[in-house]
This record gives sequence, structure tokens and C-alpha cells, in this order.
Amino acid sequence: MPELPEVEVTRRGVAPHLEGRTVTAVTFRHAGLRWPFPLDLPTLLAGRTIRDIGRRGKYLLLRFDHGTVIIHLGMSGHLRILDTSVAPKKHDHFDLAVGSHLLRLSDPRRFGAVLWHAAEDGPVEQHVLLAGLGLEPLEEVFSAQILYQKTRNRAAPIKQVLLAGDIVVGVGNIYASESLFRAGINPKTAAHRISLARYELLADAIRIILAAAIDKGGSTLRDFIGVDGQSGYFQQSYFVYDRAGLPCRNCGTLITQIKQGQRSTFYCKKCQK
Repeated sequence: MPELPEVEVTRRGVAPHLEGRTVTAVTFRHAGLRWPFPLDLPTLLAGRTIRDIGRRGKYLLLRFDHGTVIIHLGMSGHLRILDTSVAPKKHDHFDLAVGSHLLRLSDPRRFGAVLWHAAEDGPVEQHVLLAGLGLEPLEEVFSAQILYQKTRNRAAPIKQVLLAGDIVVGVGNIYASESLFRAGINPKTAAHRISLARYELLADAIRIILAAAIDKGGSTLRDFIGVDGQSGYFQQSYFVYDRAGLPCRNCGTLITQIKQGQRSTFYCKKCQK
């Protein structure tokens, strides 16, 4: 599933082509994805200007004066900027045209979403899908002190707490494993047993890992490609994720794989205490 770095790479890729541009057409080729498409969207957006392309967690936000289009890539979705003459393929479900170019959403598994939040309903951050999200890890509001305070009553393993997304958003499976390795924290450690000093290491690790992944175009996930059709290559820098049975790049100990909440976790038993 595309995680925060992949979605941020997508945002940066589409923004120069869409911001300040006027929508000329909206096309749906299906009734919906995870949820039904807002069928009045063509009328709502025709002739309207895209003011800004934002992101909240793994959600892309196309902001207009009268509301916001919320896009989620689901498990297999990706966005491309194409010429309007490019014919749609089987899994191309949504087009937003701006003159001679368009934003096209492809989603083979159809777990993504295209939704509308009207300005009259309040700030888009209050939308039911966004209201419960934690802090953005790459913004100044995110800190070790918040991680420490919010986990005093959390007995769940720290890896699970990171994935929950209610304290810090967007640290998915890959980047949680990599961040915990960089911080030297065992993913099975109960969140409330981690000291402030160790949360300082973890907060720094999260910021560094996510920033590095964005710089490298994200990871080559099974279904993810960037706006330009290219896959990211952060996976070449993995220290633990998907390296079960291979030697740790730091100490040579074989990387261990376990299941946590039905998700695979990878870590080094020697480096992570």
C-alpha cells in the first residue's frame, strides 16, 4: 500500500500541473471505488480553479474555493498526468481535465476513493476520514515529547502504536520498521515503557527515514508508480524491511521477521533492544 512518502511524491508530482489551473471536465468510468463517486462532481468543478494541492496523512487534497476533493490511493492506486488524447485503460476510473492535460486515477483493486467536502461543511480537516488523524511527522508540531506523553497509557507494542496513526500519521509498515531500527528500539517493546530519551531517537529517526524516502521517490511497492511512471528506489536503502534471514547491515546478525497485528515486522535482535 502506498505510504506517506509515496503520497507526498505523488503530491509534488501533480501540483505543478494542477495548481492555478481551471477544471474543464470530470469523467467517471465506474460508480465508485471504496465508496461511491460524488456524481455531481462534474457540475461542481467545471470552470473552477484548483487553488492548492495538499496532503493529510495518506490523503491528497485538491482545494477549491468552494470545497476540497479528497483522493486516497487505496492499496493499488496511482495518479498520472497525461495528455487528454491518451485513451483510458481497464482500471482507469477517474479523470480530472485541465485544458489539454488531465489527472487520471488508476486503481486495479478499487480500494481508493474520490470524495467531495464542501466548504460550507467546515474545514476539510474535520472530515470524518481526517478528523482522527495524528500529527504530521514532517511538521514542527511533531516531537518526542508528544510521543512520550501520548504513550504513557499505551501498553501495546510500539510498532502497533505507530501504525495506529492517532498519535503520528503516515508512519506505515515499511517506515515504522526502518525508523525503529534506526532508533535501536525493539518493535515489541510496550510503548509506555519507552523513555523520553529513546523517543527523542525515534522522533528523529521517523523524520530522517520519511524525508529520505521522499527524496528517493518512495519505495517500489508492488502496485505503486509515481506520476512520471517511474518507481521509487528507497527499497535499496532498507536496513531491515523485507530482509528476513539476511545479515544486519550494522552487526551481521540475521534479520528476524515476526507478525504483529497480521503485518510483517522486521528487526535486528542485537541492534534493537
